[in-house]
Amino acid sequence: MYRIILASGSPRRREILERVGIPFTVCVSGAEETRIEGETPGRLVERLSRQKALEAADRAQAPAVVIGADTVVAKGNRILGKPENQERAAQMLREIAGGVHEVYTGVCAVILQEGGEKSLISFAEKSTVTVCPMTESQIEEYAAGEEPLDKAGAYAIQGKFALYIDRIEGNYDNIVGLPVSRLYQEVLKAGIDLKTGRKLFEI
Repeated sequence: MYRIILASGSPRRREILERVGIPFTVCVSGAEETRIEGETPGRLVERLSRQKALEAADRAQAPAVVIGADTVVAKGNRILGKPENQERAAQMLREIAGGVHEVYTGVCAVILQEGGEKSLISFAEKSTVTVCPMTESQIEEYAAGEEPLDKAGAYAIQGKFALYIDRIEGNYDNIVGLPVSRLYQEVLKAGIDLKTGRKLFEI
């Protein structure tokens, strides 16, 4: 039986795994998040998720599947990170209001075998979000709350900002922070059922 380990302290990612019935423990990664000049959002999140998963895997006991993830919001190739204060949150909201932006989540699953073998599954998922036009008072009201401050792009699609989401293209859970359906299917192809922790065939 493989233990499933989430290398993230994100409550949104925990909620997604709990919702679909995947049992897991949390081991928050200590990997440093750095950006490389000119790196595209997709490559950035895939690299960071791999670093997070590998760092946590070094501390994990086999057999296990260690899952790392990283999510960014982008307008084109320009990344909108987590706002440091409410003023910056309002600026970001002005940038995305009434337009289209992308959300990228990189995922890496490190499969640790009892014999010490290690294999990686790594990918980046992209979803597109269209935001309704917003008035200045709506922007300021939302930015004044606690919700935007720890969220990439200064909003939570699963929270109060749902009032301003016109449409999405792609996977919803990817926007929240973990494209769990693709993660499950990719690990299943590698011979492990994340819901049971059982090996289905030799990898």
